[in-house]
Amino acid sequence: MTPFLIALQFLTIIPVHLKAMPSDTEQSQSLLYYPLVGALIGAVLYGVALLCSGLPHIMLVSLIFVLWVVLTGGLHLDGLADSADAWVGGYGDKDRTLAIMKDPSCGPIGVLSLLLQGMMKWSALYVLLQHHELMNALILFPVLGRLAALILLSTTVYVRAQGIAQALVAHRYSFGMCLKLSLVTLLSLLVASYWSWHGLVSVIALLLTVFILRTVFVRRVGGVTGDLLGASVELSETAVLWSFVLSYFILV
Repeated sequence: MTPFLIALQFLTIIPVHLKAMPSDTEQSQSLLYYPLVGALIGAVLYGVALLCSGLPHIMLVSLIFVLWVVLTGGLHLDGLADSADAWVGGYGDKDRTLAIMKDPSCGPIGVLSLLLQGMMKWSALYVLLQHHELMNALILFPVLGRLAALILLSTTVYVRAQGIAQALVAHRYSFGMCLKLSLVTLLSLLVASYWSWHGLVSVIALLLTVFILRTVFVRRVGGVTGDLLGASVELSETAVLWSFVLSYFILV
């Protein structure tokens, strides 16, 4: 139960009070619950969308968008902004990129990345919520977004020795943990089959996005950081959301 609570505490604003300081093993095992936390976030979004479906469409879309951000405390958006600033300001240099990423201030590129990300996600939500039968797909996108972080953390070097996610990767290469991570990844991908071909397209988009991001991250800084993981969640959610919506028009 503790690993799940750790994941819930880290990925959402839901108040969680742990009775004791978690061990490295428990923190590492919390990775296994990332997709489940994503499903809970998606279930809240879907529930609110159903309850408020009588609102004018543009107001409903804005409500779901804001709720999506609030539920995560803006954690992943913060990572996206920091990563964007570092990527442009780092001029291709690893040390400079990592140094800028640690700067808590947000530069113009970071602000621009947030505006573009918000526009892309809001517009896709607008189209999705026009079709009542697609509303339940709100459960899927947060699952796949957090699965992106799980895949990156379990397959990529974590480059900060004292980083926020260092404890999460402490036992990732043990046989038992590798087996569990593989099983959770497979089950999370299979969840998408509920949405038939549209879900399959979303899975393909996720895997392609994770592959591209991992390649780019390794090439620039040699692995991942907490900010890059946050950016990956945001970018993956938007990629699967867009691919799902586009597939609805192509594969109907």
